[in-house]
Parts: sequence; structure tokens; C-alpha cells
Amino acid sequence: MPTSSQTRPWPKAGSGEALIVLSLALAPAIGLGITRFAYALLLPDMRASLGWSYAEAGWMNTSNALGYFLGALVASRVIARSGAFAVMASGTAACVASLGLCVGFVDFWGLNAARFIAGLGGSFSFVAGGVLAAHVAHRHPDRGAFLLALFYAGPGLGIFLSGVSVPLLLSWEGPRTWQDAWGALALLSLLLSLGLILARGQQEQEAGNGRQAAPVTRIVPLLSGYFLFGAGYIAYMTFMIAWVQESGHGAFAQAQFWSLIGLAAMASPWLWSDVLASQKHGRAFALLMAVTAIGAALPMVSSSMPALLISAAVFGSTFFSVVAATTAFVRRNLPRSAWASAIGALTVTFGVGQTVGPVAIGALTDLTGALSGGLWTSVVLLILGAGIGIMQRDLA
Repeated sequence: MPTSSQTRPWPKAGSGEALIVLSLALAPAIGLGITRFAYALLLPDMRASLGWSYAEAGWMNTSNALGYFLGALVASRVIARSGAFAVMASGTAACVASLGLCVGFVDFWGLNAARFIAGLGGSFSFVAGGVLAAHVAHRHPDRGAFLLALFYAGPGLGIFLSGVSVPLLLSWEGPRTWQDAWGALALLSLLLSLGLILARGQQEQEAGNGRQAAPVTRIVPLLSGYFLFGAGYIAYMTFMIAWVQESGHGAFAQAQFWSLIGLAAMASPWLWSDVLASQKHGRAFALLMAVTAIGAALPMVSSSMPALLISAAVFGSTFFSVVAATTAFVRRNLPRSAWASAIGALTVTFGVGQTVGPVAIGALTDLTGALSGGLWTSVVLLILGAGIGIMQRDLA
């Protein structure tokens, strides 16, 4: 390990750790909040322009999730070899490049290839960023749960920024202008990526040293629940804008709905960090899964604008706190040298779930002729995941 003379001194608690985590949070803001989730805002216009079925539209997120899954398989080994910061930065660059590719492609397979690259880059940036954030939290245990939640609120920023821009841009320019929206998102992501430089420093070398394998057989309930979470939440984040549009709400309502998801996600550290810090075993994970399921179910009960906004607030405040709960469990139960392996294993399981989720639920929607059938299926998956996750015990 490099000596202190070779690396920048780590900030003292209270002086800069939140700034570093906020910088790290820009990676999932780009890789997930924009590159993955903004597709839901573009799906109706792309589907109408390109003549896709719902299953074909779902394939765009399945391809993204497949790249995410394959990246998660090798992320911990790449981090151990290259350093976490380098992996995070490279993954973020791949995400920005993929957004640019979506501007130039109009054929189904070209767009799916771009989405695959986005998933691969998003996985690298998310896993590596999560490892770095866990190390920051370890150095400041009194604020550890809050700092982890702050990192996992990062996608909320990307969701918010895309939510206030894409629907209004599409409305202003008119139908079949989705390529311009991809270009705007690429430029926005490029600008945000410049903030990652604030996270360079000592944590990169420390995070790259551990290669201990995680005891995956002892966290099967958590892995199983996380698989169901991946399959369930992604349906909401893929098809809900189409649901809002089909319910008769225009561009401004869509912007309100999507932006509120992002704002709620950004507020989640202040809402749920005490739960992450105080609840042992799989209780925090299960509780947050259950609340996420409630948020996902509300639009099926009523498609009125108040119900949709409540759904956005509830779902947005919890769905990435579920992810934070898995990292909090890892940090609480495993040595630092096993963190990359454990986070990678969880991300692989999550990736499998969100790979099969969009295309399966899209196919179910085509079969039934209604989005409600697929969206109710996602609610059931989230409830099942909460029931399995509660069985996870802390490791001795």
C-alpha cells in the first residue's frame, strides 16, 4: 500500500466525508439515474416511432440489465486489479458514450447494443462506487449509515434532472424526437462526470486491496430477496411513464411524477438512515421492500394525479434505500477485504432479476393487452422479496 506521502490525506470526520460521498454519488446518478432509468421517459415516443411491441420495448432494459449482470460478475476482480476509482471512472465514461450511441442508432439491435454497453458501464461504476462509499462509512462509523444512504441517493439526482428535462423537451419538439433527448442526456452526463474528480485519493488504493471471497451460502435469503427486488422494481421504472401517459396525463404531469421520484430518492438518507443503522438481520431490507411495494401498488388502485404523486414519493424514497440496506448488511457482517466480493455477488443476483423483469413483464402486458397486469406482477414480486428477506440473520 502506498505510504501517506504518496496519497492525499483523508479528511477528518465532519470536514469532507460528505463531499466525497456526494462526488461518488455522481457515478450512480449517471449510470443509473440517467443512463438506465431515463429510458422510461423515452419509451412511449420510441415505441410509437419505431413500431415496437411492449416486449420489444422491454428488451431495451433487458439488454441494459444483461450488461449490468455481466459487469457485476467480474467487477470485484477488476476492482482488485485496477483500483476502485479507475473502475468507477471507466464505467461512467462507458455510460456517457452509450448515451451518445443512442443518438445515432434507429435499428433495434443497434439500440440494444448501446443499452448493453450502458449496463456494463453502470455496473462497474455502481459496484466500485459502492465499495468506495463503504470505506468512507467505515472511517466514520458514527455517520456510516447516513453516508451509505447518501451514496445510494445519487440515482435520485439523475432521475430528477432527466424528469425535469426530457418530457418537456419531447413535448416542445414534438413526436419522434427521442434522439435529441438522448443527446441532451449525453451532454448532461458528461458535465456531471467532471465532479468525480473530487473523489480521487487514498480510498482508491485501500479499496483495491481486498480479495477475500464472501460467504454467499450464508446470505441466501438476502440474495433471493434481492433477486425479486431486481425483477419487481424495474417494471415500475420501465413502464410507469407509459402508464401515466395512458391514464391521460400530459408532459407536465409526467415531468412532475418522474421528478418527484428523484427528489424523494435524494431525501432518502434523511428518511431511512436511522432504520439502516438500528435494524439488524434482514429487517431493514424487508421493511423497505414492503414500503416500495406499497408505492408500486398505488397507481393500480387509482390513476388520479394525487395518487400518482404519492406513489412517486413513496417508491422514490425507498427503492434505493433497499440497495443501501444490502450494503449496510455487508458492512456490518463482513471484513473489509470481503466487501467487494459480497457487493459483487449481490449485484449479480440483482442483475439477474432486472434482466428477466422488463421483457417478461412486457410480454405479459402484450398477452393481456393491459399494463396493469404486468405492473401488478411487479408488486407481488416485491412483496415476496420482503417476505424472504426478513428471514436473513446476521452472521456470527
